Amino acid sequence: MEIKGLAAIVTGGASGLGKATAAMLAGQGAKVAIFDLNDELGRATAKEVGGNYVSVNVADDASVSAGLDQAAAVHGVARILVNCAGIAPAVKTVGRENAPHPLDLFAKTIAINLVGSFNVIAKFAARLAAADEIEGERGVIVNTASAAAFDGQIGQAAYSASKGGVVGMTLPIARDLAQHKIRVMTIAPGLFLTPMLESLPEQVQEALGAQVPHPSRLGKPDEYAQLVESIVRNPMLNGEVVRLDGAIRMAPR
Repeated sequence: MEIKGLAAIVTGGASGLGKATAAMLAGQGAKVAIFDLNDELGRATAKEVGGNYVSVNVADDASVSAGLDQAAAVHGVARILVNCAGIAPAVKTVGRENAPHPLDLFAKTIAINLVGSFNVIAKFAARLAAADEIEGERGVIVNTASAAAFDGQIGQAAYSASKGGVVGMTLPIARDLAQHKIRVMTIAPGLFLTPMLESLPEQVQEALGAQVPHPSRLGKPDEYAQLVESIVRNPMLNGEVVRLDGAIRMAPR
């Protein structure tokens, strides 16, 4: 699809991969709505890219419905959805003093990363299904998984489970939505320079980047956004998960 003039939604768009994606879409002429819970960063990013900020909890039914209503009132029906909202706790299955992984934290991670992604997908697609076609399709959904879905590290049981779920639902959702001519893709990033990694000391960032075979550095959020652009533009990209990781395979720790 041509991006110019289309309405787009980016969850988790206030920072990191989501912010880079929102900026790319806006730069290509899209009308961007940012869904996030960080009001300060969300408003700042929306102002920066000329978009609209909506406070949305992706794991909450009513919040997502209200957010989609608000975005549609400003920009019209959205044709592009990029799911970047997520959390990444690091907790072992059995921790210090033989304490079990807190079940509420495991459930929260699944609720935001997996259930939240599906919640936005289903509500977004239901609205889009009634829209007119544009050159043989109605829209595109891009989800964010992680290399941890395939080779999760120590302390990533909850995170890997949530991202593995995103990987697993990609093809069946693409098949579900094929009749509506809505494509579904997932990107599985490796080590990227997101706010979490930016908070680490420079020498730690360099050590992490050195683990990547080629290029031996951390990925740039703009490179994630570049792949989103390619997915939106290429009508044959559908039902697949693309690892964006410089050929890294994560070690246990």
